[in-house]
Amino acid sequence: MGTSALDTARDRLTLATPFLTKQDWSAYTPKQHAVWSELVARRMPQLEQHACDAYLEGFDLIGLRRDLIPNLEEISARLTPRTGWAATPVTGFMPGDAFFEMLAGRMFPTTTWLRDRESMEYTPEPDIFHDVFGHVPMHAHPVFADFLAHYGQVCARLTDPVALERMGRVFWFTVEFGLIRERGELKVYGSGLISSHGECTRVLGGGCEVRDFDLDAVLNQEFQTSEMQSVLFAVDSFEQIYEAMTVAESRLG
Repeated sequence: MGTSALDTARDRLTLATPFLTKQDWSAYTPKQHAVWSELVARRMPQLEQHACDAYLEGFDLIGLRRDLIPNLEEISARLTPRTGWAATPVTGFMPGDAFFEMLAGRMFPTTTWLRDRESMEYTPEPDIFHDVFGHVPMHAHPVFADFLAHYGQVCARLTDPVALERMGRVFWFTVEFGLIRERGELKVYGSGLISSHGECTRVLGGGCEVRDFDLDAVLNQEFQTSEMQSVLFAVDSFEQIYEAMTVAESRLG
């Protein structure tokens, strides 16, 4: 999908249109770039050991810088030809239907603000560090990219609130807090683990139960967004979650 195709995709948006914005990259200050640099420097030593191959490869493929806040247009220019995805700037929190519409169109809603130095450890609302550093490298992996787009397509069609809640658990235990086994080791790929040193360290240190990924178990596993996770799920491959979406669609769609 080239730039013109992305423009066409944006033109087809209806529910998400009011939330689209522009990133004024030139407005970021040296202090903000320094905060980004510090955030990245705090995470990379652990991630270089414990992040999955797809994340580390994606980090390089999309051209993330360790010293500068990402320019979303430049990131998308490298990402879109590979998997059709783009990091698309939005104003902030979006309702579910608008969010799903964007995922279905392979446009990842990306906030443009960055936490301040006083909130380095945690921010309750996603910022550009969580959205880009945490999420976007995975969008360069073709199978994961297809899974996420399929997820958006399925959820965009759902109207049953119970079904949507259960599908939210799929997102939580894969995209946000997913684990994968590679070469006999547990690796992280979920953005909540990628971007949070405390939670990632706790999980890797055995601080929560890690179960084999099973769609039925995930659909029925409740969670609290404001608490450390007590149960997470590990896949053996990203094909596993792609196939799980097909099954979930047949059951809930």
